[in-house]
Amino acid sequence: MTASSLTKDESDMAVRFMKIYANLPLEERSQVVVVLNEEPISWEVARNEIIHNTKKGKEILKKLKKLNII
Repeated sequence: MTASSLTKDESDMAVRFMKIYANLPLEERSQVVVVLNEEPISWEVARNEIIHNTKKGKEILKKLKKLNII
């Protein structure tokens, strides 16, 4: 994760997400955690998008925060 390209808030959300992800059972990681633009996103896909600091990753973080998941 490139912290320099993340805002402080995004960085904090990414850390919270990673802590939750690390504690998930392996089977749970393939389950849908959020839906963006009618596309179901699993924990694994969300992690990859967040780690690679994509636009979709930032949208996922915002949605997870709005849903009080992180």
